[in-house]
Parts: sequence; C-alpha cells; structure tokens
Amino acid sequence: MVPVTNTESTRNGATDEPLGGKRPEELRSHQWYGSGVSSGLRSFSHRARTRQLGYLPEEHLGKPVIAILNTWSDINPCHVHLRDRAQAVKRGVWQAGGFPLEFPVSTLSETFQKPTPMLYRNMLAMETEELLRSYPVDGAVLMGGCDKSTPALLMGAASVDLPTVFVPAGPMLPGHWRNEVLGSGTDMWKYWDDKRAGLIGDCEMTELESGLARSPGHCMTMGTASTLTAAAEALGVTVPGASSIPAVDSGHDRMAAAAGLRIVELVHKDRKLLSILTPEAFEDAVTTVLGLGGSTNAVIHLIAMAGRAGVKLTLDDFDRIARTVPVLANVRPGGQKYLMEDFHFAGGLPGFLSRITDLLHLDRPTVSYDTMGEQLDGALVHNDDVIRTRENPVAAEGGVAVLRGNLCPDGAVIKHISAEPHLLSHTGSAVVFDDYRTMQRTINDPDLGITADSVLVLRGSGPKGGPGMPEYGMLPIPDHLLKQGVRDMVRISDARMSGTSYGACVLHVAPESHVGGPLALVRTGDSITLDVAARTLQLNVDDEELERRRAQWTPPPTRYERGYGALYNEQITQADTGCDFEFLARPGKVQDPYAG
Repeated sequence: MVPVTNTESTRNGATDEPLGGKRPEELRSHQWYGSGVSSGLRSFSHRARTRQLGYLPEEHLGKPVIAILNTWSDINPCHVHLRDRAQAVKRGVWQAGGFPLEFPVSTLSETFQKPTPMLYRNMLAMETEELLRSYPVDGAVLMGGCDKSTPALLMGAASVDLPTVFVPAGPMLPGHWRNEVLGSGTDMWKYWDDKRAGLIGDCEMTELESGLARSPGHCMTMGTASTLTAAAEALGVTVPGASSIPAVDSGHDRMAAAAGLRIVELVHKDRKLLSILTPEAFEDAVTTVLGLGGSTNAVIHLIAMAGRAGVKLTLDDFDRIARTVPVLANVRPGGQKYLMEDFHFAGGLPGFLSRITDLLHLDRPTVSYDTMGEQLDGALVHNDDVIRTRENPVAAEGGVAVLRGNLCPDGAVIKHISAEPHLLSHTGSAVVFDDYRTMQRTINDPDLGITADSVLVLRGSGPKGGPGMPEYGMLPIPDHLLKQGVRDMVRISDARMSGTSYGACVLHVAPESHVGGPLALVRTGDSITLDVAARTLQLNVDDEELERRRAQWTPPPTRYERGYGALYNEQITQADTGCDFEFLARPGKVQDPYAG
C-alpha cells in the first residue's frame, strides 16, 4: 500500500513550529482567538467561550483548528459508523499538533429520504460552505459517502477553499443469501424481478431482507456511492487507497486517523482545496469513473463539482474521454462478478489507476503528494480478473455514452455496458407515462399493449418535475414480460437511476419535460430510435407535428409555494449543467467574515 502521509517534520508539542509551517498569527483562526488579553474584546470573548467548552489554552491556542464535518445519523446506514470514525480523525489531528472540532451536518440517506436526497444535495453544499466560512477553522475533514454527500461536501468546501481532506464512508461487507454473494442494490432489483416473475416467493424474499445489507457502509457494488468516492480519490482529495476500504475494516480507522494527520500538514503548507481541484484533476476523475464502469449519476455530480471549482466540464468531455478509456473494473453492475471488497484487496484505486497512467495527468498535486505520479509509485494489482489488464477489458470503451437528438437537444446519458447488447440499436413504439405514480399503478395494464419491443417513456421526473430528479429511471418491466423471460427493455426518462441498477435506460433527458423539453411532446404510439453507436436518440415525428403539439402544451403547476422547495424550484439548473443552484454556481467572491 502506498504511504498515506509524507510529513516534512515531526511536531512534538502544541507550540513547536514545523519546517515551513505557519506561525500562530498566520492561521485563519487567529482572527477569532488573537493572542493575549490585549488582543481585544471579541478575542477575549472567543477564548472565554472556549474555556466554557472545557478546553485549556494550550490545547488550542496557536494550533490549526480543524473542522470535522460529519454526516453521521442513526437513520443513515451508510454513515452510522462515522460517529466512531470521527474519533480516529480527531486522534490524527491531535497527534499532528492540531485542534479538532466536530460539526454535525445534514445526513443524506439514499435509503430513506424522500422524495430523493438529490433534492437536498445543494442544501448540504450550502451548509458546508457557510459553516466553514463562518467559524474559526483553518482546514476541514469531510466525512461522507452515501451518494449525494460526497459531491455536496466537496461542492461546499470548494466554494470556501480551505485545506481539505475527504474521508469516504467505505463500502459495506458483501451480502449473503444461501449460496449467493449479494450486491446491495443490484441484487435487490434482480430478485424483485424474480419475485414478480413467480420464480421465488415471500419466504425467499424475507431471507433476502436479512442478507442483502449486513454491515455499516454504503453499497458495495460500483453504484453511485463507490463511484463518487473513487472520483474523490482520483481528484486527489483523499489519502491514497481510501475509497475502497470496507467500512468495518480496521484499515478504515487507520485511514481516518491518517486523514487527521494529513490535514494539519496541509494547513501548514497552505495547500488549499482549489489547488487540488484543477481541470486536469477533473479530467482524471472522469477517466476514472468511465474506466470503472461507474454510475451515470457521476456525470451530474462531477459537472456540478467542477463548476464550484471554476472548471468548465461538459457532457461532451464525458463522451470524448469515454472513447479513449477501457472499462477495467469487473465489479457489478457494469462488471459481471465482483464487489468492492474484492476490488479493494485486488489493489483498490491505486492499483486500478496504475493500469491507465498514460491516460492521466501525473504531474498534478494531491493532498498527500506533490504529484499524482508519486502517489501511484509502487501501486500494484493483485488479481487480474477483478482489475483487468488493458488486453482483457470488461469493455473496450468507457461505460457511459452521451446521446443527442431531437428528443434530448441538451443531452442524455446511458450506461450501455449494463444493457443487453441487442437493445443498443433499437426502434420501437413509445408507451408514455406522465408521472411515476401513474406508471406504478398502470404498468401491468394489458390494455397498454406493452411488448418487449416497446419503448417505455417516463416524464415529469426531472430536476423540477420529480421534484429533485428521483431515481425512477429504471422503469419496471411489466409482469407478463418478466414471466416470458424478458429482463431488459429500452426505457427513457428525465429521471436518474441508482448506480446499482442496470438495463437499457436512457436518463437525464435535457431539457426535462417539466420545463417544456421535447419529452413533454411524446405521445403513446410515436416511434423512437436509440442508436448508442451513433450517440443518437431520435423521436421519429416531423417538426411540423411537434410544433403543433408544443402550441398545445401548458406548463404544469409549481410544486412548491414556500420554503426550501420554492428556493429549489427557482434556482435549480438542468441535468446537463449539474443541477446546482444558479446563485451558487455563478462566479463571484465572498469575503471572509470580520471576526474582530
């Protein structure tokens, strides 16, 4: 394993100054704490209130103050262990001569939060930004992992630009049922379809409930959580190898402590987050996601994260890079066999990246090394079936394709490596559902005449229409087709889908139907052509007819009259630009608060 820290010096006490380190008065937190009784009333008050918290002066004065932003919650199984991991981070901070302070922040639980935690990603980003800006902190450790928490934390932190390290929550242990190894999410979809097809019954499903997710941690497939934490590591904001360590492995504790050690060094070096989040770093993160066969959700999140860092990243960049990188991670659902624990012990992300170094920018900095090349020096792969060689890839091209056409003028995406190949060039008749509830209620109606060749279309599920762009995109296949053995169909929506899902699902259609995008004009019986090789999605209806339909279309009513939802509806951007809030995404500086 690559070392997790390369400290320049050893600090033996709270006031020892490291080689090249900051003097106490150079720390951002010094604006709050000052030095001595003559430093002013506000500084006196801040020191007095810190004594109220029970801290001695020598525990914090003159030391880097490190904010630990923790998304732990009793109802978030992906993060339920982070309360303990925060103690390991604190241990590292103390040992490096810093002063740790833990901040509870919003928890975004993919498993429980409705209508979708995507609705609240930008809220956590705002909370992260404002906490880091308004409190006396010199650096930050961000703790998260469940799908939306990784981009939210990094988006907010990028807008403040302090030295920052990200601590991934880590994947859960593999699931087990009878003689099967289960991947949470992916096998949930599979066995639910088996139940609907009459292949298994209630007894088997009850057993599966207890075997599918058997430890803390996020999904152990290459779903959105594992994809985004791998992207964070590829960006260079974690200690090396952090993203794949199982949540309950003792190595996860050690990684958290190493992050605590490292953040203090970063403060003394004044290595801020935006010096890590460069255009080259985002290109490498995209390359990583595509080479892992990762989640389509990463497209939206990386575009939003890049925007906060002042980096222009577009759908075209994803499609361009996808044509240059093979899929080497044989991890479900894009791969056929393995799970994240297998990936970790096969070499983790350092091993994976060591096989595509010619596609990476190796001279950019990370939080642990001066260059990514140094960070990957000595990285090895220990299992060539889990992390494939370039000569034996899972797929010759990256796992996500970007589509264009009159149905998606601003783009759409498909994870084509997880679809049945015969559907990647397909023309069929549309069966249209105006909203998810209607689809649930009527999908098995025989009067709809759905066949295996039909194209299922769901609208009203985008950023504004969902609201929040829920993971509705893996539309269920009707029961009668499941019983005939059909396991995939072409499905099109302005929704997202879980990164653990699979199938010929066209997602993120932009602009969405709720704002009058072409998806709003599709009618049942229309012919639609999907051609992944040509990167096209076409509604086979002439322009004059579409204009007649557009003239008849009326905007749906606003979903929110007040509160956060009203702010969301007013400010949310479309999928192709990252679904950030316009007032957060636009350029502009925000001054630090006056603390005197």
